[in-house]
Amino acid sequence: MTLSLKAMHYFTLAASRGSIAQAAEELNIAASAVSAAIDQVEAEFGLTLVTRQRARGIAPTASGREMVRKFERLLDDYRAILDEGAALKQSLSGTLRVGYYAPVAPAFLPGVFSSFLPPESDVVLRLQECDNDTAQEGLLSGAFDVILFVAEGAKPGIEYNILIEAPAYCLVSADHAFAERESVSLTDIAGHPLIVLDRPVAAPYYLRLFEQFAASLKVAAHANSTEMVRSLVAEGHGCAVLNMTPRTFTAYSGGSLAAVPISDNLPPLTLAIAYHRTAPRRIVQHFADACRAYFAGEGQEQCVVRGR
Repeated sequence: MTLSLKAMHYFTLAASRGSIAQAAEELNIAASAVSAAIDQVEAEFGLTLVTRQRARGIAPTASGREMVRKFERLLDDYRAILDEGAALKQSLSGTLRVGYYAPVAPAFLPGVFSSFLPPESDVVLRLQECDNDTAQEGLLSGAFDVILFVAEGAKPGIEYNILIEAPAYCLVSADHAFAERESVSLTDIAGHPLIVLDRPVAAPYYLRLFEQFAASLKVAAHANSTEMVRSLVAEGHGCAVLNMTPRTFTAYSGGSLAAVPISDNLPPLTLAIAYHRTAPRRIVQHFADACRAYFAGEGQEQCVVRGR
């Protein structure tokens, strides 16, 4: 038999009051429910824990008094855990675990955090860059509180909100012939060596854009880091097609870059946010709200390339 916290509570209250009827009145339940709880506790331990006196209520035995003390400590600990959990849910404290498949996240996440975390915050941020599947698996397993990922690869069971639809653009070195143009076409780009961001979801998406040029397309390099792609492009090894852009056009290599809109009508990649919607912790909700606010405002201009 499994002894429930409810039975412990009913037993403790009745023993403390010395009356089944009084305990039932305080609990707003039937006296029979209190009596049944006492029977359950006694049966669980195989002991007589109270003596029932028809006219004078009940009195705990020596074993019953010891059990009341143990139950009271256990019930106090249980209530304290509930109180701490409620406080954690309502406070901006603790650890916020964010998984992201967003190569330019360092360009906007620090500002998003600054928008809602006070300067002397007790929050510890655990940020992990990962691929699209790993981010979603981490949310489902509880490894992450919230994730940023590409919605085109959403798994069943992931409920998400779209933050921004990012159109494709062409990245070239600042001295490339395309750099001063209003826009370029896929046909223009296909005539030059291509640097491909070799990440799940991204690489198939970029290569699909160039399916019609497959026979003649020259891929100069595959790189699984956005910053490596940017540095290779900045040093003149080819051009690239990307969707989101950081706030700087200087690569790690020190070279300068230019982002040029693509004139073709291409499908965008969609950045989305996902978290457990059932009673989320306050800090998770604040983070989600701050992300939505950012991409509804300045993020529309800072993270994507629009037609000139």
